[in-house]
Amino acid sequence: MKENMHLVGLGGIYASKTAGETIKTMALGSCVGVIAVAPRLRAVGMVHIVLPDSKIDRQKAETVPGYFADSGIPALLDAFKKLGVKSPRELVIKLAGGAAVMKENNTFDIGKRNILACRKTLWKNHMAAIAEDVGGSFSRTVWVEVDTGRMFIQSPGRGRWEL
Repeated sequence: MKENMHLVGLGGIYASKTAGETIKTMALGSCVGVIAVAPRLRAVGMVHIVLPDSKIDRQKAETVPGYFADSGIPALLDAFKKLGVKSPRELVIKLAGGAAVMKENNTFDIGKRNILACRKTLWKNHMAAIAEDVGGSFSRTVWVEVDTGRMFIQSPGRGRWEL
């Protein structure tokens, strides 16, 4: 791992405007990575969403808000406010993940539910993703660079691409 790399784990939230830093999350299967870029401040951030709705575990939502879409996205916005973002409209949002990595007939369909919950929570905050790489049946590793705001995705057997 690069020295200036910050890893975001399950339910993790991190935002930075430290030059030279990269924020990365690994193996997004049914989880969704919500990536935000604040071009004016040269800041980037990410939340690693595991489940759609915090109602199933309010205590976990308080201790690890990033675990759920409905609490994680507002927590990411709060992290950006601390960096100087005045309005959510300053942020460029991208989504990755939400795959169906279990069985094709998965009745829980957590990946799809996570994607929809992220979109709904963004919409409630007057935002929408400008780009998405979601769904499918494969995991993704995602990273975003503070210096450029560029976001990359890598998947086993599929290579690396920019979103």
